Amino acid sequence: MIRNYLKIAWRNLAKNKVFSLINILGLTIGITVCLMIFLFIMNEFSVDRFHTKKENIYRVMRVFGKDDEVPYLSMPYAGALKNDFPGEIKEAVRVMTTNGLVTLPNKTSFDEKKVYITDEGFFTLFSFPLLKGNPATALADPSGVVLTESTARKYFGNADPMGQVLQLDKDRQFKVTGIAKDVPVNSHLDFDLVLPLSIYANDEFTKVWLNNNSFTYVELANKASVARLNASFPQFMEKYMGDQMRKSGMKVGLSMRPLEEIYFEHHSTFDNVRHGDRSIVFIFLSIAVLILVIACINFMNLSTIRALERSKEVGLRKVMGALRNHLVWQFIGESILLTLVSCVLAVGLLSVLMPTYNQLLGYELLVSWKSWPVYGFLAGVILVVGFLAGSYPAFVLSGFSPIQALKGKLKLGRAGATVRQGLVVVQFCISVILVIGTIVIMKQMDFVKNTSLGYDKEHTVLVKIDNNDLYNNRYSFRTDLMNIPGVSSVSLASGEPGGFFDGHMFEVEGQQDAQRTRTVFGDFNYVKTYGLKIIAGRDFSPEFPTDTMGSVLINKTAAAKLGFTPDEAVGKWIRNTFRDSLRRHIIGVVADFNFLSLKENMDGLVITPNEDMRVAAIKLQAGSIDRVLPLIKKAYEKAAPSYPLSYHFLDQQFDELYKTDLRQQKILTIFSSLAIFIACLGLFGLASFTANKRMKEIGVRKVLGSTTSNIALLLSRDLLKPVAIATAIAIPVAWYAMDSWLQNFAYRTAVTWKVFALAAFLIFIIALATVSFKAVRAALMNPVRSLRSE
Repeated sequence: MIRNYLKIAWRNLAKNKVFSLINILGLTIGITVCLMIFLFIMNEFSVDRFHTKKENIYRVMRVFGKDDEVPYLSMPYAGALKNDFPGEIKEAVRVMTTNGLVTLPNKTSFDEKKVYITDEGFFTLFSFPLLKGNPATALADPSGVVLTESTARKYFGNADPMGQVLQLDKDRQFKVTGIAKDVPVNSHLDFDLVLPLSIYANDEFTKVWLNNNSFTYVELANKASVARLNASFPQFMEKYMGDQMRKSGMKVGLSMRPLEEIYFEHHSTFDNVRHGDRSIVFIFLSIAVLILVIACINFMNLSTIRALERSKEVGLRKVMGALRNHLVWQFIGESILLTLVSCVLAVGLLSVLMPTYNQLLGYELLVSWKSWPVYGFLAGVILVVGFLAGSYPAFVLSGFSPIQALKGKLKLGRAGATVRQGLVVVQFCISVILVIGTIVIMKQMDFVKNTSLGYDKEHTVLVKIDNNDLYNNRYSFRTDLMNIPGVSSVSLASGEPGGFFDGHMFEVEGQQDAQRTRTVFGDFNYVKTYGLKIIAGRDFSPEFPTDTMGSVLINKTAAAKLGFTPDEAVGKWIRNTFRDSLRRHIIGVVADFNFLSLKENMDGLVITPNEDMRVAAIKLQAGSIDRVLPLIKKAYEKAAPSYPLSYHFLDQQFDELYKTDLRQQKILTIFSSLAIFIACLGLFGLASFTANKRMKEIGVRKVLGSTTSNIALLLSRDLLKPVAIATAIAIPVAWYAMDSWLQNFAYRTAVTWKVFALAAFLIFIIALATVSFKAVRAALMNPVRSLRSE
């Protein structure tokens, strides 16, 4: 029986090629988009879940206030946690991220950016598989190093890397003791080399409690309680940090972050690991469902409007003894068969589009589209979509009266037309919402890109001070740069706008409690190089010898947080409780500039002359870039001859800060376009049906003198009514959704009526072009052809 149903279904699909083509095209596109998003969601939610076989792994977070959390701890925490909670914490592993110059025996050098320095339990706590070596002992030897397979291949080609010797930063020799499989993209941890932390066992920084140098991961015992540990942490912090906290005025706590939640946490913007946005996952999931709904509505609409064509078939089959449930299963079988064909085409299309899709995402999806979850998903789509899209037409068609159907007097009622128009309204509601979403995201990205940031980001080259040679020669490097024609100024600082700005505690004149605010350590050229504006007081100056040890600049927001106007702040004393033994005086206030992402509110900033230099900012004269860059490279080679120069421009920070949003904008634009295309396929089918149904009416009107334009307008007007209704319904829904999305940005564009007018205009023009083609063609037809049967 099933075989007979399939044969009949295939025959009917082949008989109605245009109908089948429109449906297959719409479903294929919809299923392809759903597959893409399904792979993306699988990849996002599998982050870190498959990289450890243990359940109770947490990252210990340091907490300032109620919700200000940072993932960095200092080295002593791990040992103290294991010692103080022996029955609850089984293992503690520290991970310090760094970079280094790796030199091979043949003198070839590589500047590696992804170097991890960890405790020897790293490969037993996490299940990053070792292709060679023992996970339990690979890092036991202080001179051992574990390489990823791609790094080993880069260093040694096809030779066996085990036991090979390499040098790190010109002063330490290491022997390869393990080869790890390349780290998958859906791991928040990412490394190329792993070194044992025991190489620093005698270094002073490993004993300092006030430091931001490592992550601390703990494995809890089965009987351990996270709530009980969190309740015990205040006593733990009082034991080890009580005196320091009282001295600095700082209040610090600890919390536990489950491993699988790290990827989606929003507190750790600058923790050098990969993060995702849970809201984006749900947005993409919603888009997939909506696009598939549009494709299903197409099928339902086109199936019901073909009811008259198939009415005699239904009547004849009923006369011949077919029961209604037989007819229902026949039509649902046609729907499932059509969905099956669409799924096969979608898999083929996806295999072609995967490289482009990976490029849009910015990384390669780890989940293979050939894996069993994908085919399980496809089976679900075939069944759900097949039944969803086929059920309504099946019950409508199977319910025809055989007598009326065979006499050819069957007519579709007003209720059927209302349902069809309602489905078109739903389709275009979805399309309008997606178009408005795309416009708002593009507008916001343009707003962010063109917003005045309060500093001059043009013609500024940034060079990281990330090796000892450059750090030791930083002042001679700055002098050499200043002597290059075309260089306006050079500043050495602990961070650049868009980078990392740590929070420190400050005692302030007139304030009883210490205040926590952001800080940056910079030289006397900081204000000039970044083009900041002094609004009160003065800048640092070599003419004032006390500026180095006795002065700071603050921004306008910091002055307000400290309780001063800019003019009142000048002359007040302030002391960094972490860094300064003596008070400094505020000598100037700079206008607020966006040193953080525009997703964050403006924060206070203290600019202090200090030795903590991590980046050199080189301001160039306009038009001198091509000429000056080779000279910068020459100065760098003089300061750090063993290291390759790595630089980027300050205006490129925008792409780094908002690269995820920019990719989302591109993907949403593509998906919105596909949604509109699928909706227009259905509208085109509806226009074809309407034109055929009113063919004799059109002929009569032409005979009575109606012009082609009048008839085309008549047909288009009726077809565009659902589009207009959909637009009116979708606008408030889209406004609410995009207003919620914009709350992610502290600085956001205004969503004015022009956005909705543009979206409505675009949808109207696209829909008009779709229906006009069929309407004009029907209006141009010779009336003799449509009336001669009368």
